[in-house]
Amino acid sequence: MIGSMASQQETRPGARAADWRAGGFGLYIHWPFCLAKCPYCDFNSHVAKATIDHALWAGALEAEMAAMREMTGPRRLDTVFFGGGTPSLMAPATVERLIAAAEGHWGLIPHAEVTLEANPTSVEAGRFADFRAAGVNRVSMGVQALDDGALKALGRTHGVAEARAALAIARDRFDRVSFDLIYARMGQTPAAWAAELKEALALAADHLSLYQLTIEPGTRFAELHARGRLSVPGGEPSAEMYDITQALTAAAGLPAYEVSNHAAPGAESRHNLVYWRYGDYAGIGPGAHGRLTLPEGRRVATETLHDPAAWLAAARAGTGPSTMETVAPAAQADEMMLMGMRLSEGVDLARYERLAGRVLAPDAVAALSGDGLVEQRAGKLRATPAGRLLLNRVLAELLA
Repeated sequence: MIGSMASQQETRPGARAADWRAGGFGLYIHWPFCLAKCPYCDFNSHVAKATIDHALWAGALEAEMAAMREMTGPRRLDTVFFGGGTPSLMAPATVERLIAAAEGHWGLIPHAEVTLEANPTSVEAGRFADFRAAGVNRVSMGVQALDDGALKALGRTHGVAEARAALAIARDRFDRVSFDLIYARMGQTPAAWAAELKEALALAADHLSLYQLTIEPGTRFAELHARGRLSVPGGEPSAEMYDITQALTAAAGLPAYEVSNHAAPGAESRHNLVYWRYGDYAGIGPGAHGRLTLPEGRRVATETLHDPAAWLAAARAGTGPSTMETVAPAAQADEMMLMGMRLSEGVDLARYERLAGRVLAPDAVAALSGDGLVEQRAGKLRATPAGRLLLNRVLAELLA
């Protein structure tokens, strides 16, 4: 046995209703507009065909926020995250208005993390100063590559020099700065990635998000890949690049705390930890997803309308999310496992038992432990470095 069955006291609905507190509570605000659509991106992002009425959009986002507050009842936010799209295209006054609305509806804990995603093409020193004054205290930059040819191939509208300048501005304005890079790109070799990553680490503040390029259905890259006009490093080169990533970031003091995210101790993205630790999060804006525990204890999955025009009309009418489905406790346990095993800290087994009403498959845990893919420590189950490389297999066997 890997743990004792949760007691009747622990498995009562009241105990499950408070489960989200183990992960915290965050607010995600989706701004869907971009200057250009990247060919690898499957996010709900759109190139605006007309001038955006920021006051109109702010009012609609506030209305949807109010509907979410009616669902959750009183509680306090640990984090706010402006994602997209390109939120740095928002007017700083809009950002300030929405932070104030979040404070008014729920309240923010002291020193709450407030993150804004930004692209180098939309970074100006004055604009970043205004975002800071609006209440943003962390910026996540979409750099994606430190090679001009690669940036062009990725459909990015900035160059390396612009990215460097944007990072310098961000670091001057904010104490906490992260940036993203994509590796295992078309034609990239492990040696080239190692050189690029060393350059990135020299620029990094306290957090890096490093993603292997994946071909997502419905993207321009997927179309080119299907025609045989685009290929990415597979198998062995991709695995070697992953190993390089782990070694170099750890040596630089930014080890992986999640499969694709690396940070100095204490500098982890607290908002993303809400997701990975299976907390609650309200998602507002077109196509935003959420997980919310209602006052009576029922946990629901929410999703808003994807089309910006349709979403705008519905949000202004105060209709709330377009879909809301109950997530049964056993399904919550599986979701918690799917998210939490991405973290180097792993998953709390007692919490899994409370939700699932059973222990986690002892035979599967024993077999995976014997293969060196998982390990138990201080009441938690975690994937080993080898296990994170084979995480799909690990999860399939644990949840079979």
